[in-house]
Amino acid sequence: MSSRPVREDKGPWYKEPWPWLLMAGPAIVVVACIYTIYLAVANFDEPLSGGAVKRGLQIVPVTEVAPTTDRSAS
Repeated sequence: MSSRPVREDKGPWYKEPWPWLLMAGPAIVVVACIYTIYLAVANFDEPLSGGAVKRGLQIVPVTEVAPTTDRSAS
């Protein structure tokens, strides 16, 4: 039987590049999530009130909205 050489420890784990490379992906995702939550809270849009309807980017009062035709009946 051949004996393998015993691997010597090179030092603490945090001096190796692989743990940092493996932890970088989840760390980036956590930072991006925190930034997304910040953007959502900082740019909060008030809900529509007062009988308005949002059509695309335009907000139209309900009195100006034409009734939609039901195409499933034809």
